[in-house]
Amino acid sequence: MAKEKSQAQPQQPKTVVVDATNCIAGRMCSHVSKLLLQGNRVTIVNAEKAMLSGNRYKTIELYKEHLEINSVTNPIHGPFHPRRPDTLISKMVRGMVPKQKTSGIEAFKRLRVYIGVPENVKSASMKSFEDSKITRPESYYISVGDVSKQIGWKGRTIGG
Repeated sequence: MAKEKSQAQPQQPKTVVVDATNCIAGRMCSHVSKLLLQGNRVTIVNAEKAMLSGNRYKTIELYKEHLEINSVTNPIHGPFHPRRPDTLISKMVRGMVPKQKTSGIEAFKRLRVYIGVPENVKSASMKSFEDSKITRPESYYISVGDVSKQIGWKGRTIGG
């Protein structure tokens, strides 16, 4: 019996637009990181509407404590603390890809995160992951936009 070799055709990279509205940020980011590592281009819209689970006040306090970490020897060179919702979400995704390996570096370059919905992706069909949707009322969660405003984001949106 001769085995037939099936040629693996290179998969065309798809562009996936993910709507972060009422999605738990960590679960959504894990799905996004898997899509990126598979070679897809991923665009996340409405980053400020992604939700963080847990106690509202404890979450804000943890972010504020994180902002106090600095470098004594050379504070100009970091660490840099993101305050905008889109950079917070992209840092979450970056923590889930192997950022030191070339596969992770290439995957992270294929990620775009936006506050609101930009004009160039309004017509695209948006995807959301069912297991990352919130299951309780919104009052049990805090949005990434609310956390960002508490830690110093001025609230500028696209076109504003």
